[in-house]
Amino acid sequence: MFSLTVRRHFMIAHSLPREAFGPAQGLHGATFVAEVSFRRPDLNDDAIVLDIGAAGGILEEILEDLNYKNLDEHPAFKGKLSTTEALAKHIADAMATRIQDTDDGPALTGIDVVLRENPDAWAGYSLELPVK
Repeated sequence: MFSLTVRRHFMIAHSLPREAFGPAQGLHGATFVAEVSFRRPDLNDDAIVLDIGAAGGILEEILEDLNYKNLDEHPAFKGKLSTTEALAKHIADAMATRIQDTDDGPALTGIDVVLRENPDAWAGYSLELPVK
């Protein structure tokens, strides 16, 4: 299995209003490093997983919708907790929707999103894509 990873960062504000989140219950900011990996069993005719520039550009478009936003007010998280794990799934789902229209999109079998909150803590989500 081959993979390619692109990385960008973004900043958000949010609250996690449940006892389990301790001091993070109140509104606070967070800076995330987003790493998105794409998987496929075979390389394309150019011997790559997909165009790294296109992958990075799509990730930037997805993160632009989140960057400097208060996720408590973002429509995608209305009535939902915007935990790091939930945010990773949101990015994976958005990436899957957008990457499928690229030349290499149909050949991808998975997308993995890792969100790093700091050097010692991160969460992720893996999305398996249907084989076309």
